[in-house]
Parts: sequence; structure tokens; C-alpha cells
Amino acid sequence: SFEDVDLTTMRKVIATRLTEAKQSRPHFYASIDCEIDKILGYRKNLKQTLGAAPSINDMIVKAASLAIRDVPRINCRLEADGSVSENKSIDVAVAVATPTGLITPIVKNSDQKGVLQISADMKDLAGRARANKLKLDEFQGGSFTVSNLGMFGISDFTAVISPPQSAILAVGGG
Repeated sequence: SFEDVDLTTMRKVIATRLTEAKQSRPHFYASIDCEIDKILGYRKNLKQTLGAAPSINDMIVKAASLAIRDVPRINCRLEADGSVSENKSIDVAVAVATPTGLITPIVKNSDQKGVLQISADMKDLAGRARANKLKLDEFQGGSFTVSNLGMFGISDFTAVISPPQSAILAVGGG
């Protein structure tokens, strides 16, 4: 047996935006397996040296930021009228699960930050996202999104681009 449950306002907005995104944004999928032993070693050294270390996801945000800086054509928005606008800064959004739905807080100017600062920003943003305390400009916009389900045992998945962004990175575990 089952019971119908009404969608929260946030989940209704998410459903509408994902449907819009799949209909209005061209999606192209590619996948690759990555060897991350050196990243894990670097993280281990940071933990031994500093007593704390950034998450793998924090490192992915930094790597994505640098890749966007190296390929600035990806740092753009597809506007509702079909035009393309270049973003002036690299602001990477990160998918965060909350009790009411998925939200994507933004690490602003992420290409200019070290991985430890990205880690501190993400802890703050994710905590406030789960407490429903983000300001509008902290979760709307952004250049690019990272969605990581690897920590949940998901090996691969298909992510949906969040308008007006032009790309998303879906990260699974090995």
C-alpha cells in the first residue's frame, strides 16, 4: 500500500525547472573513469599536516574551476531568448540535498580560491542550505554545477543542466 504525499513548493519548482532544462538546453553526455590516487594522497597529507582536509568534492570544485578558466567558452549562460552571455566570474554551484529538496549553493570566484577556502565556503553554504538560510544570490545563477553522488555508492548518473547555466558535471564513485 502507499500514501500520496503533496510536493513541497521547492520540489515543485525543481520539477518545473528540470523539465524546462531538458526541453530548452541541448544535453550531451560523455563519461570517463579517473585515477585519483594522487588526489587521495594529497588529501591524506593535508589531514596529517593540518588535522583536517578538504573533501574530494571540494577538490573537484577547484579542478572544475580551473578547467573553466582554461576553457572560458564554457563559462556562459544560455539566455531565455536563445542568446549566449559570458559570465564575468567563475562561480561553481554544488548540489546539496536538504530535507525539502535539492539546492545548489554557489562558491563564488572559485577559481581564485584555494581548496581549503572552498572547503570552508562549502561547509558554511551546505549548513545554511540545510537550515534554509541561504540568500537568493547564494543559490541562483552560477557558472557551472558539480553534482556528486559518489559518496552514496552511485557509480554514474545523468545530471540535468540548471538554467541559465551551460554545463554540469555528474560525479560518481569508483
